Amino acid sequence: MKLPREEYIEQAYLFRSLHQRLDSNEPVQILLAHAKEEILTTTKLPMAIDFILAELNHCGSIATAMQRMSHYFTPFQTFLIAECERERGRMDMFMATRLLESEARYRASDASIEGLFFFQFEVLCRNRISYDKGLEAMAKDVFYDDIWRKWLLGVRNKIGIVDLSDLIYVHSQYYLQKITQLDESLPPDHPILFDEKVGRIALANRRKEPIYFFAALQRHLDYPPVPRVERRSEIDNPIPRLIKTVERLEMRVKLLEDEQRQSGIDLAQFMKKPG
Repeated sequence: MKLPREEYIEQAYLFRSLHQRLDSNEPVQILLAHAKEEILTTTKLPMAIDFILAELNHCGSIATAMQRMSHYFTPFQTFLIAECERERGRMDMFMATRLLESEARYRASDASIEGLFFFQFEVLCRNRISYDKGLEAMAKDVFYDDIWRKWLLGVRNKIGIVDLSDLIYVHSQYYLQKITQLDESLPPDHPILFDEKVGRIALANRRKEPIYFFAALQRHLDYPPVPRVERRSEIDNPIPRLIKTVERLEMRVKLLEDEQRQSGIDLAQFMKKPG
């Protein structure tokens, strides 16, 4: 079932706070515990965080907890977290939390089925993750009706064979108008899922780069832009962080060695003179 608007607002805040605090190098358990104190208790999200923390401490996975709470978290949300937790996954937690924040905010602002579909599909394209599993997760979302669900499962067999713009165009109201003008009719099992505006955009972007198609759809449907994968620069080099981590470990080992001696730890090294 669809959640109340306030639930999506608090979800968006949770994912944003996680994204902003991941650089602190603190465990996810601590970040979730801190974020829980800031979430409105009038929503069900604090209880969901408690369940995630219990599952995280038990088996070390967030996706398994979200999968067990399929009545609260959507299958697509669970799929993104599972991708970043997978050992050989292409997505990291930074990108997953950014995407989940954008999707939750869009759901809280009267999201359309067309806009949600294009946002989720662009997420799959830009991050190069499994179309098969991604579309299957999208089809399980209660936001889509039975007609959409059947079409999404059928798209899995056509991706890579038929251009996306062609798939959208032949299932649009604009294509139906063209067929009607030619005194032809569509098969009874041929669904019309997209309006005339989307059909025109799809026709104008046939045999073009998909990035232009998605950019035009984002402008006209006003769904949130999908964050792009940022290239790591020299500033984001992990070697300095590793050096600092090794230095902290060496300091801890030295303190443990001092504690084992009869003299104990010399506290003078941690004291500062007044002023």
